[in-house]
Amino acid sequence: MSRLDHSLSPAQTNQKELRGSLGTASWARQQQIGRAIGHVLLSVAGILFILPFFWLVSTSLKELDQIFTMPPIWIPNPIRWQNYPEALSYFPFLRQLRNTLIIALSSTGLTLISSTLVAFSFSRLRWVGRDLCFFLMLATMMLPYQVTMIPLFIIYRSLNWVNSFLPLIIPHAFGVPFFIFLLRQFFLSIPKDLDDAATIDGCLEVGILRHIILPLAKPALTTVALFQFLGSWNDFLGPLIYLNDPDKYTLPLGIQVFASTSGVQWGWMMAATTVLTVPVVVLFFFTQRTFIQGISVTGMKG
Repeated sequence: MSRLDHSLSPAQTNQKELRGSLGTASWARQQQIGRAIGHVLLSVAGILFILPFFWLVSTSLKELDQIFTMPPIWIPNPIRWQNYPEALSYFPFLRQLRNTLIIALSSTGLTLISSTLVAFSFSRLRWVGRDLCFFLMLATMMLPYQVTMIPLFIIYRSLNWVNSFLPLIIPHAFGVPFFIFLLRQFFLSIPKDLDDAATIDGCLEVGILRHIILPLAKPALTTVALFQFLGSWNDFLGPLIYLNDPDKYTLPLGIQVFASTSGVQWGWMMAATTVLTVPVVVLFFFTQRTFIQGISVTGMKG
């Protein structure tokens, strides 16, 4: 206790401690109010984001005369479950689901393998021209797909790949620049002392990648897999350009054709769209912890 505290009377000391406790309580109360306001704002934002999905599901269960009524009917009465079997039987849903899964799973697997190998080379290996090649790879990210769309189509047509799944799958075997950058940033955050220790134990580069990098990079790899799978699952422009045979249509393209040929039966259309959307939502809920962890820890180190 300082000399000043010795000079204070017991009453003055109690008042000083009371002011300190009141200040601490006031700060804690401000923190609680700030958290409450943050939760309210996040709840409002969450409701605004989920509102279109709720309207999609609600419309998929309505009678046709309830869809455009004013004021809008949020909860259908009666609930028309028949929209789902009628919509899915009107067009070849199972065949298009199979085509979509073939493209999505194949492209996701190839993207994980190729992007991981290239990112490992850019982040952990030293070779002549590495930084220049990395810069050129980043430069390709600045080109929008609309610029390369026609040249790519000409190349794939010369290879006789048009009207097949190959243009939608094979390019992913050579790496995706954005995912390479994402994984490289994560690999750079892993201490290189682990590589040195493994090298002393006689482990080669392939062993370092397999036994050290990959086990530690599961959040980043999961993030890449989710991004790629969702991109392929929802891809509409690629199948529209390269697929001509209706038997090879994917779900996004098939739903568009279904909407144009069914006279826009909105209940059927919303039912088919809900079936396309629900697997993505379920997938995210089951993997959200790993997904968010991968997003939060990727790109920490440049």
